[in-house]
Amino acid sequence: MAGPQETWDEKAGKLEERLGVRFRDRGLLRTAMTHSSYRNEAGGAGEDNERLEFLGDAVVGFVVGDFLFRRKRPVLSEGQLTRTRAELVREESLAAAARRMGLGEALLLGRGESGGGGRGKPSILASAFEAVVGAVYLDQGIRVAFRFVRRQLDLPDLAARSLDDGRDPKTRLQEWVQKSGPGVPEYTVTGVEGPPHDRLFAVELRVGGELLGTGRGKSKKAAEQEAARVALLRAFSGPEMGK
Repeated sequence: MAGPQETWDEKAGKLEERLGVRFRDRGLLRTAMTHSSYRNEAGGAGEDNERLEFLGDAVVGFVVGDFLFRRKRPVLSEGQLTRTRAELVREESLAAAARRMGLGEALLLGRGESGGGGRGKPSILASAFEAVVGAVYLDQGIRVAFRFVRRQLDLPDLAARSLDDGRDPKTRLQEWVQKSGPGVPEYTVTGVEGPPHDRLFAVELRVGGELLGTGRGKSKKAAEQEAARVALLRAFSGPEMGK
């Protein structure tokens, strides 16, 4: 936690380290961290983060849309793309990223909002995340902003998990493979270790001869599910914009 005498520049330096971004214009970062309650208590002086939040929301939507569109497998329909994008940019996802980045402790809040637990409110944290994205975009450009959003949201993992509709990985993989191209998932046991009462199975998953995932488990079924889960995660790993 920041000490009571810590200056904004000291806070900003620590925040930049957590973000992995050195701002050319550190004023943008301060604006991104300025909640409207702080500005109101200052008599309306300066600017709060609402305009940067608006811009960051557009950038996050673009980055996530680009990320999903570029996936080679599974191929998602327009409706699936829309639903998945909405899931990835929901308040809970953005707030979780903001917590990992430590945005709450760096926020400039009014006394009332701060005393009321504002540093931990999902709505305030999600807005701060979007504002920071907007600031990164203005300061560093779209390519840096793209990498920033992808890294901070951990999009491959988040996308794979967000599409979990309650079905097991094998079932989801089967459906997506059928939609995205020829071939069916083929699971092959490549090894069995340990005594009969405590065996560990190793499985490879291939589609059309291509190795998509491997898994290990206490049973053949568990190993197959793990291989399918790995394949689903890899399905959302691929080239970034412009590569």
